[in-house]
Amino acid sequence: MWIFVTLLLLRPLPLPLVPNPTLTPGSVLPNVTAADVCTPGWARAHRNVPESEKRAVFQRYQITPSGTDFEIDHLISLQLGGDNSLANLWPQSYHTLVWNAHTKDQLENRLHWLVCHGQLSLADAQTAIRGDWRVAYRRYVQQTPSVP
Repeated sequence: MWIFVTLLLLRPLPLPLVPNPTLTPGSVLPNVTAADVCTPGWARAHRNVPESEKRAVFQRYQITPSGTDFEIDHLISLQLGGDNSLANLWPQSYHTLVWNAHTKDQLENRLHWLVCHGQLSLADAQTAIRGDWRVAYRRYVQQTPSVP
């Protein structure tokens, strides 16, 4: 019996496919507009997540970072007006199939394009990705991501 309990306690936690809404509810910069986020270089100029904050994100999710298996991802991406606070950051795996960081990047790019072409409001894009981003992916990109 004790072997089973020990194995149960030592098993790795499952990788989060979506952020824990209690730890990462999503957060945006105040007063950001579609014109702001559609300005070339805007997201790059606002990216500022120090290593100490990245470590704090891993600790909150009880994940031990290993090499390049994860990125600290913005739930609401910078290109959609998301901020760099802990409320908007989570450890996203590169290796979960098919719902991984690369797949979410496709959604972020698509939502940004829709906002910048006047086909979706910035607020609607933020709301879509703040929920279960896989639902937004199915709605705005395609039903099922391709397996690499």
